Amino acid sequence: MAIKIYKKNTAGRRNMSIVKSEMITSQNPEKSLLAKKPNRAGRSGGKISVRHKGGGNKRRYRTVDFLQDKFGIPGRVVAVERDPNRSAFIALINFKDGEKRYILATQGLKTGKEIITREDAPIKTGNRAKVKNIPIGTIISSIELFPGKGAQAARSAGSGAVLTAVDEKTAQIKMSSGEIRLISSECYATIGQVSNFEHNSYTVGKAGRKRHMGVRPGVRGSAMNPVDHPHGGGEGRQGIGLKHPKTPWGKPALGKKTRKKYKYSNKFIIKRRQKRK
Repeated sequence: MAIKIYKKNTAGRRNMSIVKSEMITSQNPEKSLLAKKPNRAGRSGGKISVRHKGGGNKRRYRTVDFLQDKFGIPGRVVAVERDPNRSAFIALINFKDGEKRYILATQGLKTGKEIITREDAPIKTGNRAKVKNIPIGTIISSIELFPGKGAQAARSAGSGAVLTAVDEKTAQIKMSSGEIRLISSECYATIGQVSNFEHNSYTVGKAGRKRHMGVRPGVRGSAMNPVDHPHGGGEGRQGIGLKHPKTPWGKPALGKKTRKKYKYSNKFIIKRRQKRK
């Protein structure tokens, strides 16, 4: 991993940088695993439901195999590619039965390496095994929260959880956020940390590059009136205008817990993540 900083030829290039990785192979994506990705620009029923979305370069969706249910069939890494739809790199796997699939690439996964999904797979980066057969203290990713559901947790770039304890039926994992969570020991997980851990270290550099990503301009809430944003209002330059910021419907907007009080997964959380100060 290395961060390439551009020469200061123009104002836009002055602070621009990109992340370069030795993992990436110069190869076109596998056509059989591409799908159409319509751009609805953050709209639901024609109305904006997510602000600041629109435009951007056209993308095609890479069909990523999160279930990884080819048990006992070894596969070889053919290529490691960037995916425009996610922060992590993806790896193209060629299995011995001839099928090709994309999976989330773990850190250190290179072309030519062989991986396997098996209940008691060897503890090597990229292999996938049941949690009950993974040693305590191992960093894991692409974790199933319920058996057979496929990878649900620790899927973004650089993320990973530490396996802290394993019982007969359950296992404890410590997430990147500090949350300690219970999962079934029958769940599958991938050995290793997700690739591209430096993905947020680059500098965009200019507004046009942000537009290419499909991000439209945004206005600070503190620059608005109280009627338009919870942070609006106040005399002079204020971080938060009102003493008790409210939503447009009069509900408290500062420090209000938004998680459902009786959510089904509360019983699986042993220790909550720390609050932001």
